[in-house]
Amino acid sequence: MDHIDRRLLALLQEDATRSFAALGEAVGLSSAAAHERVRKLRERGVIRRTTVEVDPAAVGRGVLAYVSVKSTSWMGDSAERFAALPEVLEAHVVAGSASVLVKVRTGTTEGLQDVLRRLHAIEGVSGTEAVVVLESFFERPVDPGDGAPG
Repeated sequence: MDHIDRRLLALLQEDATRSFAALGEAVGLSSAAAHERVRKLRERGVIRRTTVEVDPAAVGRGVLAYVSVKSTSWMGDSAERFAALPEVLEAHVVAGSASVLVKVRTGTTEGLQDVLRRLHAIEGVSGTEAVVVLESFFERPVDPGDGAPG
């Protein structure tokens, strides 16, 4: 991946609806060449999907929490059980006192309590600790950068 691919990624992260003509103009390529590069980035799995960023509060999901899930057994094989909970946006196997860290969005704290109850019902889960976000300063996408270790 070269600097042009990285610039295309950054531009698409800013606005995925940009035309290939606009992308090409921004990086000094023709529309067709920009299209071909984006196609190859998709083929290689660099671009996983194209989506829309929605304001969670506007759709009734204003409560954000990060939940540490403790377990009595290895949880690495339980991804589908976490994915079955629609309020769970992300789930990561982690090192430390917890086994899994999940990002949860609900509409109310009562909804969060219900999610915690359902997390406890997953086989092997022995406890949870939720941290409720009061305010988010920012959230950003991955910076395609220059590929240098950092």
